[in-house]
Amino acid sequence: MRFSLKPQDDAFYGFFSDAAENLKRGVAVLAELGDDKPDFQSISERLVDVEHDNDELTHSLFNKINTSFVTPMDRSDMYMLAGRLDDVIDNIEAAANLIYLYGLSDLPSLPREMIEQVAVLEAQAALTAEAMPNLKGLDDKMREYWVECNRLENDGDRAYRMLLVRLYSGEYDTMTVMKLKEVADMLESACDAFEHVANVIEAIYVKES
Repeated sequence: MRFSLKPQDDAFYGFFSDAAENLKRGVAVLAELGDDKPDFQSISERLVDVEHDNDELTHSLFNKINTSFVTPMDRSDMYMLAGRLDDVIDNIEAAANLIYLYGLSDLPSLPREMIEQVAVLEAQAALTAEAMPNLKGLDDKMREYWVECNRLENDGDRAYRMLLVRLYSGEYDTMTVMKLKEVADMLESACDAFEHVANVIEAIYVKES
């Protein structure tokens, strides 16, 4: 059992757990894109609210870091982890917003491969929310978390590549292809951002071991 001279302030860890739960909430809203008749405007507007909530959490965390003499982890690691979590929500909010603003809701349905991207994000969000409470003490279960998160990111890459194949097959007109690809890129960036969260946590684990 490791002994640490650093304070184990639960408030710091609480911020990260709350942020992970907020991401899970956001991705659940995004997953409504796969419904039979999704309300694209509502999805976009609610994700703006989720993004604002995450901004408030991030600002609160930064304020606590800046006003604390000693922190349970390196300040740079906490800034990095908060930033990577914020990247996820920024990308999924942008993806939903572009779908609405670009009028992609006029399509009979979004490409199946795009919905598969969202399904990967759902799995990553659930995994991250489940793992984040183990950040305090860096439980060995965290190893399983970042390995699985990497595997899911690979699933997301495959869905993205198959979507590109479909987009360039001639099924859609050129303008629609451009719009759908921009949305797909945002979803791919969100998937990558989840992996970046896991990479930061792995680095913290190695540093603190």
